[in-house]
Amino acid sequence: MTEDDPKARLEALEARIAEAKGGKEEKPHTEEHYSQAHLAWRMVIELVTGLAVGFGIGYGLDRLFGTIPIFLVLFTLLGLAAGIRVMMRSAQEVQAEHMAREAAKDDERS
Repeated sequence: MTEDDPKARLEALEARIAEAKGGKEEKPHTEEHYSQAHLAWRMVIELVTGLAVGFGIGYGLDRLFGTIPIFLVLFTLLGLAAGIRVMMRSAQEVQAEHMAREAAKDDERS
């Protein structure tokens, strides 16, 4: 065997693999849709962020005014409400995208 023989065999193998794969085009990374796990993490982060911001504001106001934790409770609840609102808006956005894709698929079938 010569030195070129393994290289030639490797090139032939690569050609057969490429032929077996067919003409599949790889999608660019930017065109990938969000997975369900990504969506779930996004919603959890939005909720926790709302709670954390509300907690921080409430704690800061209680420390500033020297009051009992009334602002802490109030702003934590407001942060929870804001987090839930942002989560619902995200869910509506994803649902609208899903409905648009389904409508486009139905149009293609017709």
